Amino acid sequence: VQLQASGGGLVQAGDSLRLSCAASGRTISSYAIGWFRQAPGKEREFVAVINRSGRSTYYADSVKGRFTISRDNAKNTVYLQTNSLKPEDTAVYYCAADAKWEIVAGNYDYWGQGTQVTVSS
Repeated sequence: VQLQASGGGLVQAGDSLRLSCAASGRTISSYAIGWFRQAPGKEREFVAVINRSGRSTYYADSVKGRFTISRDNAKNTVYLQTNSLKPEDTAVYYCAADAKWEIVAGNYDYWGQGTQVTVSS
């Protein structure tokens, strides 16, 4: 499966963005999808994950209550709605796919190319 992340941009603190992760090559419903982010000089960190049906989600504490992960399997797309953005949310955001529910980046088999989110104060 190939993944394409999009929707990033430059916003002010408190703004919102909706990131998209579009799949091609195979149906996205075959995979759990995770979002990760990597800020300059930092390791890639887990943000959120959604299971194949969309009924189960899990979030990093740092984004809980502000970010929402969802999926539309008919559109072969997973979304990450990011609200109340903070400067510390600035990073390149990546989506990843795996047959199993995972929160560890190294366990994911497939990755998108990333989309930059920059939040100014």
